[in-house]
Amino acid sequence: MPSSCSVRIRFCAPAAELAAYFTSFYLCEVDAADGVRVTDYLHPEWASVRFHSGDCPDASHPAGTAISGTAFSATGPSSKSVRFTIGKDRMWGFGLLPLGWAKFMGVPAGSLADIVCDGHTHPDFASFRPLAESLFGETPDFDGELARINAHFLARLDELSPDEARIKAIHRALFAPETASVAEMIERAGVSSRTAERLCERYFGFSPRVLLRRQRFMRSVATFLLDPSLKWIGSLDGHYHDQAQFVRDFRQFMGMTPREYGTMPHPIMHEVVHERARVAGAAVQTLDCPDKVRISFPF
Repeated sequence: MPSSCSVRIRFCAPAAELAAYFTSFYLCEVDAADGVRVTDYLHPEWASVRFHSGDCPDASHPAGTAISGTAFSATGPSSKSVRFTIGKDRMWGFGLLPLGWAKFMGVPAGSLADIVCDGHTHPDFASFRPLAESLFGETPDFDGELARINAHFLARLDELSPDEARIKAIHRALFAPETASVAEMIERAGVSSRTAERLCERYFGFSPRVLLRRQRFMRSVATFLLDPSLKWIGSLDGHYHDQAQFVRDFRQFMGMTPREYGTMPHPIMHEVVHERARVAGAAVQTLDCPDKVRISFPF
């Protein structure tokens, strides 16, 4: 990280009534000198929303979408890495778990999979715009900003959340590290193959096969990021047959080789991953347990 740039990240729990819908709420503060911008890569993750105050990011998705300078950036569920560049900024963000997508989004997750967009103009993120417009005041106010995020979603809790039990069952089956195949995932979830395909496309963004591959991949990446001394070979999830299979997945999900990724700086994501693991218990949001309040106390 440039000496003229530092990053502070604060994770906090949503209100208890919202815990089932969000990965976490977090504030990321990038303190950079005028004109200094840093570049990093988001990992494949659930859909995410971010509100900015400062030098807003530029971001591009390998599928072809991009944003520049918006104070309200959003991504659909992703199976590809998003490259971003950012300067001095205060950013609030959160990830939408599949149940959160069912509660707060009115379109199929698959229709917004692997995109990055300007939430101010994209019609499917219109319900978040009042929050984007009211979140930041004249001076930074962590407690007030967090309260406004909670209030925005608490006011919408009476909205219909269809398929809740089956979404939870599929998410639990996907989350279980011992789930090695789509057949096992379907059996654990207690749904038919056709139902699993339909619900995964509607609320998770991808087919069960892609979701399982992403889960296996992110378990491996998280292990390496928390302890690089293991090297990539020591970080591989037990469901990988060999290192060559992992390298193929790495190219598919990140658009580069493990070596290329491991040798480049990660000024933002290094701080995010380590603080997230310390506070939330999972280094990346795809590894959040679907059945617990992930963070016990704001700090």
